[in-house]
Amino acid sequence: MSNRGWEPRTRLGKLVAEEEITSMDEALNSGLPLKEPEITDQLLSLEDDVLDINMVQRMTDSGRRVKFRCVVAIGDRNGYVGYAEGRDDQVGSAIQKAIEIAKLNMVRVSRGCGSWECGCGRPHTVALRTDGKAGSVEVELRPAPRGLGLAAGATARSVLELAGIEDIWTNSSGKTRTTVNFAKATFNALKATSEARVPERAIEQREVIE
Repeated sequence: MSNRGWEPRTRLGKLVAEEEITSMDEALNSGLPLKEPEITDQLLSLEDDVLDINMVQRMTDSGRRVKFRCVVAIGDRNGYVGYAEGRDDQVGSAIQKAIEIAKLNMVRVSRGCGSWECGCGRPHTVALRTDGKAGSVEVELRPAPRGLGLAAGATARSVLELAGIEDIWTNSSGKTRTTVNFAKATFNALKATSEARVPERAIEQREVIE
């Protein structure tokens, strides 16, 4: 995806613009910080989902000030997902801020066929069990057999779908009605899949599919 008029300001941005780095995997593995949202636009075709819009009031010396806080998840439905919150005086601007921040907060999700009940070899679920936490909310993700679908609440399901997860078991606790914490805990659990050690069998299956 091209970004007309984009002039890279960082080393990673220049490498992407010069096509020395051509995938998000290479960008994340480069060790260079992701500081330009245009990098993500260049490497991925993304969808976004506004999960929550909330009005926040704060007292200042000049009186009460109202802002909007938006919670957004983005992903390519093929293993990459991002999450962020944005605040602004206008709803549209808050959403755009959240999307731009989420593009700098991308992670690759380790997918595979990690369920002993399945064995199809396709990357349709998480490769291993992980946990994520945000505030009082804790979310556990467990590999599920193909065809199960997303056994998760609406907020978690939105984040999982954008990450390209098709089947999963989830378990959550805490104040899950708090959308911001529920979404963030789900994102943190997905992020943990990229940080955990994935079994060699799951990696081999993913490489065969890709």
